[in-house]
Amino acid sequence: MHEDVLLRTREGAVLRATLNRPAKRNALNGAVFGALEELIADCAVDPSLRAVVLSGAGGHFCAGLDLTELAEGEAALARNHRMGAILAGLSGLPQVVIAQVSGAAHAGGLGLACAADLVFASADARFAAPETRRGLVAAQILPWIARRTGRSEAARLVLQAHVIGAAEAWRIGLVHGVAEDADALASLVGQVLADVLQGAPEALAETKALLCALGPIVPDGYAEAGAQSFAKSAAGSEATEGIAAFREKRPPSWTTH
Repeated sequence: MHEDVLLRTREGAVLRATLNRPAKRNALNGAVFGALEELIADCAVDPSLRAVVLSGAGGHFCAGLDLTELAEGEAALARNHRMGAILAGLSGLPQVVIAQVSGAAHAGGLGLACAADLVFASADARFAAPETRRGLVAAQILPWIARRTGRSEAARLVLQAHVIGAAEAWRIGLVHGVAEDADALASLVGQVLADVLQGAPEALAETKALLCALGPIVPDGYAEAGAQSFAKSAAGSEATEGIAAFREKRPPSWTTH
């Protein structure tokens, strides 16, 4: 079990799951992957649960992969496969999954938000897919961004790799609503939950199943191609330089050419 990195609070038919590595802006590491996998497995077999709210502790949603634990080779391949499976698992849950986003939702954190059914953000939320600036690729999160924003805006996010605010995220369809601050966001999510819980439990689950039946978010073969691509980039010299530059708070060498 990984209770320390993912806090769970049950409120009747609602489960609140809070990523809990605030000192790391809730960055994803092996323990968080394991906790999310356990969460998905438990929710998938709990018909009494009707909604899951995913958030982050300490003022941030999730800053993406913990680069201090970046793996290479087969380990990078396996971790990227796990990321893809977690995104698909969240999306495929019979419950309504709501992302409650404050602060950073970057890289894998952006992927988690996009895999949710509904996303609401506070005005201080910031969204980015900065992988290319680290010498990496936005592999498994890309289909989920495209699902949420459309291919054109997804292309801009992963190629320009810039940070956008909550208002811009709402404009491009990445989030469903923006609240002024954390308290207002909690109130907004509460209102949405009240609406969701007006729905009949089996009807909600069947509706989720029909949404999934509209077609796969991730094309056949993409998960493997994405994992291979990420592993290749993680083992390359650009990732070595990009991650070093990120840690040292300096521009990577390629920006000076």
